Amino acid sequence: MLFIFVNAVIVGLETYPELYIPYQEWFYIADRVLLWVFTVEIVLRLIASVPFYTFFKSGWNWFDFLIILAGHLFAGAHFVTVLRVLRVLRVLRAISVIPSLRRLVDALMRTIPSLFNIMFLMSLVFYIFAVIGTMLFASISPEYFGSLGRSVLTLFQIVTLDSWTEAVMRPILEIEPWSWIYFIAFVLVGTFIIFNLFIGVIVNNVEKANEEDTAKHSTEDSDYQKLHNELQEVKQMLRDIKNSDPK
Repeated sequence: MLFIFVNAVIVGLETYPELYIPYQEWFYIADRVLLWVFTVEIVLRLIASVPFYTFFKSGWNWFDFLIILAGHLFAGAHFVTVLRVLRVLRVLRAISVIPSLRRLVDALMRTIPSLFNIMFLMSLVFYIFAVIGTMLFASISPEYFGSLGRSVLTLFQIVTLDSWTEAVMRPILEIEPWSWIYFIAFVLVGTFIIFNLFIGVIVNNVEKANEEDTAKHSTEDSDYQKLHNELQEVKQMLRDIKNSDPK
């Protein structure tokens, strides 16, 4: 984690030309040192895996391995931009190092199938409101509702709640006083209901991931306890044999 933090600081400092240009060579040396530190770490983890191919059974190990390997493959003047991007990606290794972050990312990955259903529902809501908005407000506000595409883009701005009242609703409200019904209905459905569905699915999967992790640790503790009990029984048997030996 310390080396990942140092790597993140160096990458951030490189974005300041007044620092990077005068000390470009030092930045390069620091990057090479960090890359080889991470390389040694990967090699040690490969050696510690018995047999070594079990290292690649974990997706997080693949993630670490490919990021470090890419740092060696794209080293050179022709890949300066790619290499600088890869330096930033090394910061993501903090996820693979911290177990709680790994659980969170695993939970987010589990939400993908459910998110497709929510995205489909959201697309239907956007389409219906975009068509209605185009029919009602195309002549009043062609900049925002002049076509179906513009209406969808406007609704996306509204769903983010980014200054939509002053820029979109109030100019239309001055001409059509009842238009607030349309906008409030979309905000209630599009923002509060749909986004709460997103949050609910994510929270549910995070809880499942935590429960599975807790169950896994409980199983491991139970196995260790059984092994400990068996060893105690073997020790007791050896003591009994020794005590019963006439010699």
